[in-house]
Amino acid sequence: MARMTDPAPRRFVLASASPARLGLLRQAGFAPEVIVSGVDEDALSAPTPAELALVLAEAKAAAVAGLAEVAGALVIGCDSVLELDGEALGKPADAEDATARWKSMRGRSGVLRTGHSLTDTATGRTVSETASTTVRFGEPTDAEIAAYVASGEPLHVAGAFTLDGRSAPFVDSIDGDPGNVIGLSLPLLRRLLGELGIPVTDLWV
Repeated sequence: MARMTDPAPRRFVLASASPARLGLLRQAGFAPEVIVSGVDEDALSAPTPAELALVLAEAKAAAVAGLAEVAGALVIGCDSVLELDGEALGKPADAEDATARWKSMRGRSGVLRTGHSLTDTATGRTVSETASTTVRFGEPTDAEIAAYVASGEPLHVAGAFTLDGRSAPFVDSIDGDPGNVIGLSLPLLRRLLGELGIPVTDLWV
């Protein structure tokens, strides 16, 4: 009698170079492939930070979903910006920019917006949504900010901070999904998969 085996999970592709997003997905039981989109983020714009995050996510997902090599796969694209004073703050341009941002953010609150765009290349359907989490920053000293910027970490993350790295002690609290601040909302991913008729458990490995 033939032995029953579990069906292989759907092929899942992350259209992002972010190690934080990859780590979140792996910790949640997924094993995504990584294909970086190559989208020129500076060439895209939108009226609001929330819309910009979504436009960027959709562009990344579309660029990778259009590749012949991912035919039949699920592709997730994400992008994050920090909304502060109505402006969208992505990765700082340099150390000086990162220092100025932290001095303007300390003691205040911002909203981390992460756009999520999920495409099922087998059907051509795409679903997208932006998740938002309020972040309340502490008041690091000038010396602490200088040391943090010197670490190089803030130069590689949206808003010049991250919740799972050296800046964690400088974040007093959040209101919303912590994964969204790190780069990807797992509850939102589950809902998007549901809109496509795919149980999240079908992607577990």
